[in-house]
Amino acid sequence: MANNSVKVGEKVNVPAPQQAPQMSMKDWINKSQKAIAKALPSTITPERFTRMATTAVTMNPDLGKCTPSSFIGAMLQAAALGLEPNTPLGQAYLIPYNRSVKTPDGRWIKVPEAQFQIGYRGLIELAHRSGEFKSIEAHVVYENDEFDYELGLEPKLRHKPAMSNRGEIVWVYAVYKLQSGGYGFEVMSKDDIDEHRKKYSKARTSPWDTAWEGMAKKTVIKQALKYAPLKSEFVKAMNNEDVTLNFKEELADTEDFVMPDEESRYAEEAVDVDEVITVDAETGEIKE
Repeated sequence: MANNSVKVGEKVNVPAPQQAPQMSMKDWINKSQKAIAKALPSTITPERFTRMATTAVTMNPDLGKCTPSSFIGAMLQAAALGLEPNTPLGQAYLIPYNRSVKTPDGRWIKVPEAQFQIGYRGLIELAHRSGEFKSIEAHVVYENDEFDYELGLEPKLRHKPAMSNRGEIVWVYAVYKLQSGGYGFEVMSKDDIDEHRKKYSKARTSPWDTAWEGMAKKTVIKQALKYAPLKSEFVKAMNNEDVTLNFKEELADTEDFVMPDEESRYAEEAVDVDEVITVDAETGEIKE
């Protein structure tokens, strides 16, 4: 029989308590399948959407470093709108960025978070779903194209693309026609687009870096739609990217698990305050 007695004062090696392994972002995606299924329209299956979200994390490892609540919240926003995130369709994007926050003890820490952003094709998709639009489109104008527009009481817009050697980009415009017969358009110069990007795009990685034309079209479409007589349902859907979903509330009715303590998880990562990032309430994009 083994003798398990220990003498008084004798040092004993006590195994350290084992901590549960930290869940990866892919684990959180799988854990959230019921909430995803609840948010999705019938046009996209939960399995397909889950694969898209998992692929997004695989293709961009920075997304896996974001707080689970911000990533799943952004993912559920895409699901609620029925838009495919981070796919070649360009309907929507899940974008990682650092947000500087102040802790209760007065220190600044940098917290990696995910932001949901609609692409221009996503805006067009939402517009067609609303049933209010006969057509909506955006185009890029190059320096050798024939292009002319007028504003005023009788606005006019004419664009004839050059057959070859179109040159550099100079304008971007969006035009829409309503089922009721009304129409409208908006024109922005390349310089105006770039100024807009500098003002709002502060993320470390952004669709502006890989899909400038798509982001420029989205910008001018949103400007054009400001003048359209839209129903509240479409406006709410279009501005849904400005709203941060409460992940804990979304999952309260579907799954019973506890979110990680994200404040303590990142509390030891003190940083210099180089930029504090917030989301513009009107455009849904990042601003200083």
